[in-house]
Amino acid sequence: MKQSIQEIQPYRAGGIVYHADKCLPLVDAANRKKIKAKMLSRHTYPGDRLDDNTLGLNSIGYWDAHEPQDWGLDWHRNEGIEFHFLESGTMPYSQENREEILKPDYLTITRPWEVHKVGNPYVGMGKFYWVIIDLGVRRPHQAWTWPDWITLTPNDLRRLTTILRQNEKSILKTNKEVRNCFINIGKALDQDKLGSNTSKIRVLINYLLILILDLLNTDDIVLNESLTESSRSVNFFLKELENSLAENWNIDLMSHSAGVGVTRFTYHCKQLTNLTPMRYLMMRRVEMSKKILLESGDFTITEVAYQCGFTTGQYFSSVFKKHEKCTPNQYRKKNLN
Repeated sequence: MKQSIQEIQPYRAGGIVYHADKCLPLVDAANRKKIKAKMLSRHTYPGDRLDDNTLGLNSIGYWDAHEPQDWGLDWHRNEGIEFHFLESGTMPYSQENREEILKPDYLTITRPWEVHKVGNPYVGMGKFYWVIIDLGVRRPHQAWTWPDWITLTPNDLRRLTTILRQNEKSILKTNKEVRNCFINIGKALDQDKLGSNTSKIRVLINYLLILILDLLNTDDIVLNESLTESSRSVNFFLKELENSLAENWNIDLMSHSAGVGVTRFTYHCKQLTNLTPMRYLMMRRVEMSKKILLESGDFTITEVAYQCGFTTGQYFSSVFKKHEKCTPNQYRKKNLN
């Protein structure tokens, strides 16, 4: 079946602009008929469009692969909490530093700040479901807001939220009830025509959350309040910073991206790195430049500077010499020789 992607504008949550994943390898596999797939989504997630009766549900769907695949979903994060479920087959799955081969009836839980990938490098043969619910958060310390059509009692929803926020359990072996719930979700998706099955989908998602609460609400779950501290959000941002050092960062943008105020961001950054945010950024840029200087010998000093987020080659050389006690050219010649 052919899946379409509507180019939806970036959207805002908590005052921050976010860009949803387009899942292009999945779309391409569906277009090439490597898999059967059904998806209902909003923003730039692929599939038929969800209507306003499920605001907060970003994507729900499944793919069914009956032959070896040549694609995978590389490391990414989602704009919400995601539940994966494998009905049949096997599926390579990685989350943060953990790798797993999912087997039938395994369910995964991915918080918005947790990186994960499906495939190693290719996905397996099997029927794989997902549900992504936007909670209005992107960082561990932020308070969760569930969509208003989630009908669990306040106590149950509070308990579910607490367990999901204050522990890092990410893979669960489920039961027949969870399996049947996802099978019914798949049937509801197949039968949906322009939102005709929205009520059934809402009921099934609520039931799924009740079943997940039952699975998690056991004595062996250990809660850890420190997992919701703002320092953890800052730490996640500093890790992500490694992949965007060339961007035009300042202290306001960094603290905003971490989801905390400037004063708190500066405090936590100093606690975690022993450096102020701007000095830490400069240090990481210099470390990045050292690698480029040695690996890309044909790059000019100005080109290296731009690659690492410096505005001019002269400023880069000045900062580099202050850190390394030699110029970029001297560093390159000395280490290449």
